[in-house]
Amino acid sequence: MHSGIVTNWSKARPRFPWVTLIIFLLCVVAKLFHSALPPLGRNALLELGGVLPNQIVPILSLPLSGWANEQLLTLFSALFIHTSWLHLLGNMAYLWVFGIPLERRIGWLGMVVVFLFAGALANLSVSLRLPELASPIIGASGAVSAVVGAYLGLFPFGRIGMLLPLGLYLQFARVPSVLVIGSWFTLQLVYTVLGPITGVVAWWTHMAGFTLGLIFALLVRAFAQVRLANL
Repeated sequence: MHSGIVTNWSKARPRFPWVTLIIFLLCVVAKLFHSALPPLGRNALLELGGVLPNQIVPILSLPLSGWANEQLLTLFSALFIHTSWLHLLGNMAYLWVFGIPLERRIGWLGMVVVFLFAGALANLSVSLRLPELASPIIGASGAVSAVVGAYLGLFPFGRIGMLLPLGLYLQFARVPSVLVIGSWFTLQLVYTVLGPITGVVAWWTHMAGFTLGLIFALLVRAFAQVRLANL
């Protein structure tokens, strides 16, 4: 129980955020594998593991029985593929900062739901938004955005421990999470304005993921309050 709200979906609160760590390692291993491939192999990996909206959307127009298509699995696999180390490190930094406290609050199962399923839905929403896009959508941006949104919903007045440069020294300080999330929003806006068409794709992925994560957190809070009221 935390602040009167029960939100841990697993029976015992994990001592260590295993899901966050596993996601982190899987993304790093996937990037190492991608880097070790020749150029043709890298392109093949993106085509096989990335989300291709022009292939996803036609599948969704079929009857439900036609949805048993491996192409839909790319909504999940794309979350672990990155083409640049800078992209990977940026996503993993936010995952680590916000994912650890989030997983400790909602448990391992809740973390799986937020990262995997909200991330997949974010990729799906972008596919529906840009159904003719033939370039693969990859990266954990949508899933990490869902983690950030869920964190804000559960810790609206939380603080993030950070090392801040003060002259020649680094000073540890607890910064309001709203400021950190605000800087994240600013980066997304800048990338969208200054970036190529992929910046537009990234923007919609981030916003869809953030919204889904925030909705998840609000549902968890509402469920916890109803449960407490019935005790």
